[in-house]
Amino acid sequence: MNIPITKIGEFGLIERFRKQLKTDSSVIVGSGDDCAVLEFNRDNYLLFTCDTIIEGIDFSGKTLPYLVGRKSLATSLSDIAACAGKARYALVTIGLPKKSSLRKIEEISRGIFDLAKKYQVNIVGGDISRAKQLFIDTSVLGTVEKKALVLRKGAKKGDIIFVSGKLGGSIKGKHLEFTPRIKEARFLVKNFKLNSMIDISDGLIQDLAHILKQSCAGAFLYEELIPLARQASGIDDALYAGEDFELLFTLPLDEARKLNAMKKKFPFWPIGEIVEQKYGLRLVDKKGKDKILKIKGFRHF
Repeated sequence: MNIPITKIGEFGLIERFRKQLKTDSSVIVGSGDDCAVLEFNRDNYLLFTCDTIIEGIDFSGKTLPYLVGRKSLATSLSDIAACAGKARYALVTIGLPKKSSLRKIEEISRGIFDLAKKYQVNIVGGDISRAKQLFIDTSVLGTVEKKALVLRKGAKKGDIIFVSGKLGGSIKGKHLEFTPRIKEARFLVKNFKLNSMIDISDGLIQDLAHILKQSCAGAFLYEELIPLARQASGIDDALYAGEDFELLFTLPLDEARKLNAMKKKFPFWPIGEIVEQKYGLRLVDKKGKDKILKIKGFRHF
């Protein structure tokens, strides 16, 4: 059937592809999480992820080339962080308009290489192609200890929901200069038992909905607890705008209390709790009234 992809949307399209995927026993987790998880050795898994950023969608023609390059790698590093791993290797593919200047390309490369050096990522190759508009695709391979792996599924009733930073207003600059939360994720899994985790790329509500769907759970969020960035225009901006690239994770109440006691190490904010699936996803406002939240956020189609 010749159906426009806008009719089924981004996630409907992904689901159609997922139904066709056939994998062998070496694939521990395939499509549907922040990274694919692959068998590696007795103690570790491989993490494999990729991201594409495109001019006019993820950055503008006026964005500093250095920041374009930096963002291209940072988005994939954020996926590695969401699974509590360490990034090791990357392939970078760049599509360039014919009239691109050498100076611009060198600045893009510098943005990629500087971030790679900071996170000890080896750039091991890639591809260059002519394109109508600039795009960059990065594929990153990482590792995670089997006992440390955290996925989207696993949230349990009674879990406390946390975020690793303030939300909203990312379009005013953070989406280009955010810090992939690898260090924070590693701190968490070394000191606490996390039940689920994702990075906030498409908006707090949409990404929390991924956790809830895969965990067969519901959630209450508390408006007064959600930390707003200085650039945020309001609570809706924090809930739906996306590209904050903060960690969103859940852990049992006892673990949450321990985490709060160590908040001087890293700032983490409790924003809600996991409840039974029948309650859906709700926001409790500052007057104590709750409402069901519409599941929305950034979608390509």
